[in-house]
Amino acid sequence: MKILHVTPHLGGGVGKAHAALCTALPNDIEQTFLLLEAPRDRRYVDTIRSCGARVRVAYDFNDVAQHARAADIVQFEYWNHPRLLECLARVDFPALRTVFWSHVSGLFKPAIPPGLMAEAGRFVFTTEASLALPSAKALPPGRATAIGSGFGFPGAPRRVQNSIPRIAYLGTVDFVKMHPGFFDVIDAMGDDVEVSVWGECSPFGAVVVRALEMKHPHRVRFHGQTATPQRALAEADIFFYPLQPEHYGTAENALVEAMSLGLVPIVLNNPAEAAIVRDGQTGLVAKSIEDCGGLLQKLMASPELRGRLSRNAAHAMAETRTPSRSAQAFVALWRELCAEAPRQPDFKSAVGASPADWFLATQGADAILAPPLLSDAPATKGTLAHFERVFAGDDSLARLRSGALPA
Repeated sequence: MKILHVTPHLGGGVGKAHAALCTALPNDIEQTFLLLEAPRDRRYVDTIRSCGARVRVAYDFNDVAQHARAADIVQFEYWNHPRLLECLARVDFPALRTVFWSHVSGLFKPAIPPGLMAEAGRFVFTTEASLALPSAKALPPGRATAIGSGFGFPGAPRRVQNSIPRIAYLGTVDFVKMHPGFFDVIDAMGDDVEVSVWGECSPFGAVVVRALEMKHPHRVRFHGQTATPQRALAEADIFFYPLQPEHYGTAENALVEAMSLGLVPIVLNNPAEAAIVRDGQTGLVAKSIEDCGGLLQKLMASPELRGRLSRNAAHAMAETRTPSRSAQAFVALWRELCAEAPRQPDFKSAVGASPADWFLATQGADAILAPPLLSDAPATKGTLAHFERVFAGDDSLARLRSGALPA
């Protein structure tokens, strides 16, 4: 069975997920990864190639179409990347069997265009929480499912608790995802609290500035990004991971990895985290940022509670968040889809014809041309600035920036 993966790149969580999955797929699965831009981070590309998969960068739209004709199934690794939306709108695809694996939840911005779900042979989310989307519920039975892309560390060692519990955070150190109340919670704790924060952040950015404004700034230590999260988390007991209520995350790799190591998570009751952490069984789920302090105190005061939740968390991740489990789910899905006839897709009708259309398609039906939609935010992860960088000089984006909706 020949699977063509069309993806903007293989960096970040997408590359990490496929580097793990390819090791668990059966030998009769032939994978080709067609990248829409040159890889900047080759760590995962090299791992995927070592599994026997082909990885190459598309020459042009015709090259994408030719690869699609030769495949049994075309799987789009979906998120709101400008190049992927351009590909969907401009490639003259033949009749296909298609899978979309969505690496954004669609629960908040960026939105997933409902038309894409309708055009897909199968639409696969990376979090079970996304199955509650009205556009997912509207699909015929069996057309939408969830397959995880975040995996725990295999063979996690048995943990020894510290006499004074150590707290860690690892992930996106930016208030676009990290809840700003993180520092208020730590500030209100006792003097024996110390938190290690792992992740890339600017020394002059909002997160560090907020930490320096604490009454007790010495309680937070920034360690920067790490290539070895298992080692970074090895000495911690508690994973304090409060995120913004409308963050863009789905699989939450850091959360799954920390739990697989036996760290006890404290999270907010956001959909993606609540789909991973079972309150009172594998961790603690707070109803608000204000509740987090009390839960932290409770956890720190009870070695018995920490021990029980730690064991449960590690066991749950070993049972449910593994590459073999996700690989088996994909193979079953692909084999089922291969029994169906290819269909001619009309992705252009789902996302629009111009770069401005593509951007607005990811902003939801209630998108308005006002801050922060038209802010001067950095050109990251599907922002308007990202589209403007990719499609420099595009008239439709210029009109959008000026406040005019596309015709």
